[in-house]
Amino acid sequence: AESDNEWLWLLTHDSAPEPRALQQLLAAVEIAPSVAIAGPKLMRWEQPDVIAEFGESMTKFGASMPLVEGELDQAQHDVSDDVLGVAAHGMFVRRSLWSTLNGFDPELQSVDAGLDFSIRARLAGFRVVLVPGARVATAGGPEHFGRRTVSASRHARLARSAQLHRRLTYAPLAALPLHWLSLLPLAVLRSLWDLLAKRPGTVPGEFSSAFAAAFGGGKVARARGNLRRTRVLGWRTIAPLRLGWAEVRERRAQAREAQMAGSAVAIGEPPVSYLSGGGLGVTAFAIVLGLVAFGPLLGAQVVSGGGLSLLDPNISALWGKVGFGWREIGTGFLGASDPFLYVLAGLGSLTFWAPSFSIVLVFFAALPLAAMGAWFAARRISTTPWIPTVAAVLWAVAPPLLSSLTTGHLGASLAHMLLPWFVLALLNAARSLPASAASALLMAVIAASAPILAPVLLASWVLWMVARPRSVLRLVGIPIPALALFTPLVIDQLRRGNPLGLLADPGVPSASTPVTGWQLAFGSADGGLNGWVTFLRAIGLDGALAPYIVVVLLVPLIVLALLSLFLPGTRRAVPALSVALAGFTLAVVSSLVSVTSIGAHTVTIWPGSGLSVFWLGLVAAAVVSLQSLRRASLASAGLLTVTAFVVAVPLLAASFMGVSDVAPGATRIVPAVVEAESGSRPDIGTLTIIAQATNEQDTVAAVLQRGLGTTLDDQSSLSATARELSGTDQRLAMLAGNLASRSGLDPTDDLQELFIGFVVLADVDPNSADLEVATAVHDRVAEALDGNERMTAVGQSANGLLWRVAAQPTEVFQTGPSNTGTPIGIAVLASQALIFFLTLLLAVPTSRRERRVRTSAGSFDEPATTFDEDPHV
Repeated sequence: AESDNEWLWLLTHDSAPEPRALQQLLAAVEIAPSVAIAGPKLMRWEQPDVIAEFGESMTKFGASMPLVEGELDQAQHDVSDDVLGVAAHGMFVRRSLWSTLNGFDPELQSVDAGLDFSIRARLAGFRVVLVPGARVATAGGPEHFGRRTVSASRHARLARSAQLHRRLTYAPLAALPLHWLSLLPLAVLRSLWDLLAKRPGTVPGEFSSAFAAAFGGGKVARARGNLRRTRVLGWRTIAPLRLGWAEVRERRAQAREAQMAGSAVAIGEPPVSYLSGGGLGVTAFAIVLGLVAFGPLLGAQVVSGGGLSLLDPNISALWGKVGFGWREIGTGFLGASDPFLYVLAGLGSLTFWAPSFSIVLVFFAALPLAAMGAWFAARRISTTPWIPTVAAVLWAVAPPLLSSLTTGHLGASLAHMLLPWFVLALLNAARSLPASAASALLMAVIAASAPILAPVLLASWVLWMVARPRSVLRLVGIPIPALALFTPLVIDQLRRGNPLGLLADPGVPSASTPVTGWQLAFGSADGGLNGWVTFLRAIGLDGALAPYIVVVLLVPLIVLALLSLFLPGTRRAVPALSVALAGFTLAVVSSLVSVTSIGAHTVTIWPGSGLSVFWLGLVAAAVVSLQSLRRASLASAGLLTVTAFVVAVPLLAASFMGVSDVAPGATRIVPAVVEAESGSRPDIGTLTIIAQATNEQDTVAAVLQRGLGTTLDDQSSLSATARELSGTDQRLAMLAGNLASRSGLDPTDDLQELFIGFVVLADVDPNSADLEVATAVHDRVAEALDGNERMTAVGQSANGLLWRVAAQPTEVFQTGPSNTGTPIGIAVLASQALIFFLTLLLAVPTSRRERRVRTSAGSFDEPATTFDEDPHV
């Protein structure tokens, strides 16, 4: 039989006891026969005066927690005696007890082996104590064996696996099924919390630990049998040694404080805030400027024109169109929605009582939000207090933004507003997981709003990963939300053999004036030199002067941007000008690529999106120059601000001059008679015939709308970029041709099967290239419809001449499945929702910012470290 006087001292390969450690341990157990386990004070190997671990306990839910960890040893814990457990490495244990308890649990080889053994010893009637005088240097616990370091995710997985194993081992038999059933739900909830706490690396460990515990075979049964065999005391006897919730919260707060103190960095950043540094002032200026520029929209509920139209008034119907399902445009088809539809649904939700009103708000929020984003982005790359204000003004009155707004290119406007926010988030993403998630969301929204910008966004992401190789794990997932949005549409376009269709602008297809390369170089997206040609003519001057005026006004910006190459800070100027070059190239390509059409006219991609990137690069380069000019910077900034504002004057005045494409719109798309009819038959069709003149030839265009009409959220790039007409579309074109002429063919069957109850002949566009020919076509079509006995004239409406089909459709119109009506639709919605939900959890800031210690080192006029690594990365 083993003697009670035999003791085991468990030391690992990397443990180094002090000379008197064993003597101290023996002295502690000799005076207390009830003590069966003694634990030394474990000290850090590389810091002998810092306690690595001294005693262990567990929370009410069974999570292990060291009693002392990472503290400077000042004998403050030398009064400690009885504890719940001690670490396995360094444990001094009675040999007879070791044999009785069968040693450590084989399932706890890395973590919590000592704690579990100590708990079983306590339940067997023995004491566990700490011996402060016995000191043992250690390089880490058993989990470090054979490893230099153990990642936080691996340690979390080991700890969670040990906790779940102990939970199932310690639980009463009656509660065991409940614990087993809760394993997977708890893994899901804990994973969500880990994402919210910015610990995504621990999520796989949560699920692997849960599955290992749930299907671990007889491991838990053996551990429970071993515990039942040796236990003589109840669990209440060790309850006082467990940590209460108040103590747990205090210890976790102390750990956070220690982490914040350890990550504090000394910086020379000047104490300039958004409120006192000009940010609030320039935002207020942008608000007033927006109210003045878009004053005609004040009081409007709807804005229409250009690429804009109404949103579906039903917010649930608006969200019901996202994903994969039936596209209610034209004759309808089954396919993926444009990613921009998610943006529209989000905007509409902001004013859920009137979704279309949210677009009105965008016009008034565009300038202040753009200014605010540019201020923060410039503040990130500049140390001079007033330079961000200059950048904010330049970005708020940028011609690409104002041109996009006045022509109704909502997506391009949103992309311009969000670009500086994306730059700011991307710069911070290398050292911040919430910033990385925020940049992922912003990339998705910008790409959805202006698909032509996707190549630039992806290129910037790749280059930033190359520049920050140590932060690859934070950066690598940034494109995932955008890929989730675009994948269904990519598959559909590739199936159609039309990959360029992915670059089409979202919204209502709208034609714009062709632009040349030199006009794009002036920042003009619509061929009117930022409205200066029309503006000069309006005030009685020759429009031919416009190029010279615009060139003179843009000289300060161009000179400052190019000058950045020859001033200190070239490594920041080169990336900025590279961005400008990429944006200009993108604008040129956009002006040459046609992926959609309006009737017989092809429509190029809106170049304003590329010009926004071009302007972004120029402004960033100008900021670099202003940062380095020192004495001459203030005068240069004043001149730059004034000229940039003057350049934008014609575009700011476009609404008052009557040259803006957008204006307050009507609250209905179809005539009032059709709207009333759609109340009882929501799928009733309205065929709109548009008289046109193409190359002096008579042509008509046909548009089919259902119910209340084709809203902005009904638009689809799959429809707009279709290369061939479907069989139903061909049938519709044939029907329109027959109705527009005295063909003698009976259209009743086509009208019935296409569920068409009304025909509208749109008024002639007064801006038509050949107004006389178009008017003649319109009159001829009107005569044909009046002479058709199957049509009953209703009269003039706001949309044009209206006829009612005499034999109204009688059968129920069959539409395709909704976005949840097919397995593909459900899978698309579920996957996209999951990805965005997880990304949002990561983007929500839940921890305090790293403490920064301001120093007097450095001057406000020193160059900004735009693309340098942060000192605390």
